Amino acid sequence: MHAFDVLGDPVRRRILELLAEGERPAGEIGAVVQEEFGISQPGVSQHLRVLRDNGFAKVRPDGTRRLYSVDPAPLKEIDVWLDRYRRFWNALGKGERRR
Repeated sequence: MHAFDVLGDPVRRRILELLAEGERPAGEIGAVVQEEFGISQPGVSQHLRVLRDNGFAKVRPDGTRRLYSVDPAPLKEIDVWLDRYRRFWNALGKGERRR
């Protein structure tokens, strides 16, 4: 799956936002996402699996809990890809306009 396909889903983006604040247990992520998006726990688990399978999230066991965190590697790859376009928004920020 392409990185933008993974991040194109608002639920997965929200999960990454939560993980950007620090490592979190799956249950805590599930509670927030279920409340905000009205999806089931298995639905949240599926989104976590997509993030994990595509390298955006890491998981480690802690007793009976599963703790999730961001894996920065694919985000760095996106940043490198976006770098070629920065000149466009940097130019716009300096007052240049598109013609």
